[in-house]
Amino acid sequence: MRLGTIDRTPPPFFRQGPSALSKLIFFSALALFLMVADARLKVVEPLRQGLAIALLPVQRALAVPVEAFQGGGDYLRGLNQAQAAEREAQARMAAVAERAARTDQLAQENARLRALLDLRPAVQVRSQPAELLYEAADPYSRKVFVDRGSQHGVVAGSPVINDAGVLGQVTHAYALTSEVTLLSDKDAAIPVLNTRTQQRSVAFGGGAGPGGMELRFMSGNADVQVGDLLHTNGLDGVYPPGLPVARVTAVERRMESGFARIALSPVAQADGVRHVLLLEPLGTQLPPRPEATPEVEQAKGERQLKTPRRSGPAP
Repeated sequence: MRLGTIDRTPPPFFRQGPSALSKLIFFSALALFLMVADARLKVVEPLRQGLAIALLPVQRALAVPVEAFQGGGDYLRGLNQAQAAEREAQARMAAVAERAARTDQLAQENARLRALLDLRPAVQVRSQPAELLYEAADPYSRKVFVDRGSQHGVVAGSPVINDAGVLGQVTHAYALTSEVTLLSDKDAAIPVLNTRTQQRSVAFGGGAGPGGMELRFMSGNADVQVGDLLHTNGLDGVYPPGLPVARVTAVERRMESGFARIALSPVAQADGVRHVLLLEPLGTQLPPRPEATPEVEQAKGERQLKTPRRSGPAP
């Protein structure tokens, strides 16, 4: 037998294995089985936890440089912000101190001038803090309730202010609560003074837009400009003078009408306000009005008798 004719190839059992398609199906089924078993039976959870515990020191060690870099950057940024805030606070404190010193100086000068002119001392307005409870149920009004009432010394007519200016006025004082009508209410009115022209007028609520006000009965040629600031004039016996009320936002002068339409925006917005101050009405500290004497009443009656009365239509 010739050597060339001997079959030296391995048997088919060792030469051939599973086909590629069989391997794909097998491993796909195994992966699917493991995913379902892990989702339903949590069979891989102990292994995952063990690996997480074993790799935690390595993970923390690798994260130290990154955390140190980020922490250093945050520290430097925070330090710069703190230094900037400190400089701004110091500048603000210096301005406040200067203003306080100037205010004290003006108060002393005012007291000396009043003493020189023999005027009564300026009225000291008493106040008490209050907290807003809720808004009134009427959707067509602008009213809120505060947690101070008649038992706390609150009376009807007390002005209500915050740090920005006048908010409104107490219209009903109950035992433990009070109803406050805001300046933007349609029934609200407040005497004001234009700080630029020193002209007195009356601001009414219920202007155009929500929370708006307006100046009524102002002549068409009145000296009112957009941006004018209106303060209380103190002549109504309710509001102390000098409290900010509103700012002029629009002036419409109509040729066909003798009055101008002047829109205002209150400087103190009720939205977002939580704490307010209730002031004592100014009229409670002012001297009473002099009563009419009998002589004055008699003179008034004589003037009325001397005045001729017309009976019938005029010729």
